[in-house]
Amino acid sequence: MKTRRSFLSAALTASALVLSMGVSTSYAETLKVGANIGNVPWEFQDASGNNIGFEIDLVNEVGRRMGHDIEIVNIPFNGLFSAVQSGRINMAVSSITITEKRLGSVSFAQPYYDSDQSLTAKEGGGVDSLNALKGKVVAVDTGSTGDIWATANSAKYGFSDIRRYEGLSPAMLDLVAGRVHGYISDIPALLYYTKDKPNLKVVQRITTGEKYSIMFAKTDPLAKDVNAVLTTLKQQGYISYLHAKWFGSVPEASTTTVKVVDMPKTH
Repeated sequence: MKTRRSFLSAALTASALVLSMGVSTSYAETLKVGANIGNVPWEFQDASGNNIGFEIDLVNEVGRRMGHDIEIVNIPFNGLFSAVQSGRINMAVSSITITEKRLGSVSFAQPYYDSDQSLTAKEGGGVDSLNALKGKVVAVDTGSTGDIWATANSAKYGFSDIRRYEGLSPAMLDLVAGRVHGYISDIPALLYYTKDKPNLKVVQRITTGEKYSIMFAKTDPLAKDVNAVLTTLKQQGYISYLHAKWFGSVPEASTTTVKVVDMPKTH
C-alpha cells in the first residue's frame, strides 16, 4: 500500500505534468471573478496581501487554459449572486454550494468539492454538540447554506439568536470573545482554520451533502466553456493536486474532486 507521502508526491508530479502541457498564452480579455476574500482555504490573502487559496489557484488555471487573464473582485458572499446576475462579474467562487433554489436564478459548472456543514466552538467552553446550543447564540455567514440550515433548524435546537457575519474572521473573533457560542459553516474551511488553534474545535459534522462549484449568470454560455475545462483538469489530476496542496491529503476517487460529472440543470 502506498503511503500518504507517496500519494502526495504523485499528485505533485501529476500537477507538474499538467502545467507543462501546451496552453495558450494569448489573453483576449480579462474575466472578472467575484470571491469573498477571507474564506480560508478557498480564497484569502497571504502576508504580502496576495490572493491565494484552492479556488484562486483553480480559477487562475481555468483562465490560463481558456486564454484569459483573471481579475479577482472581493465581494461579500451574499453579494456574489446579484453580481453575477447583473454582469458586474463573469463568475463567482467562495465554496458556493449548488442548490435547487439557486439553480432557479443562476447557473453552475460541474462541482469539484463535496462538503458538509459543521459546528465549531471554544475548547472547554461547554458546547460539544448542537444539542448544547439550546438558549445560546450561533454565528453563520450571511446568506450561506449554514445560514439557511441554522434558520431552518433554529426551533429544533432552541437557538436564542442567529448572528450573521460577512466571513469567517469576524465570526471567529466573536466566538473567541464569547459573544456567540458556536459557529455553523462549511467543514473544510473550519477544519483548516482550527488545525493550529487549540482553543477552538470542530465539535460536530452536520451532514448536508453539499457540492461546491463556480457560479455564473443563468444563461451565460461561459458556464459550459468553463465546465469543459474543469473536465480536463479533473482528468489530468490538477484538481486532485489542489486538494493535496491545500488539505494535505489525496481526495477519494468517489468524490467530485476526481469524478467528471454533469453540469447541474437550471430551471
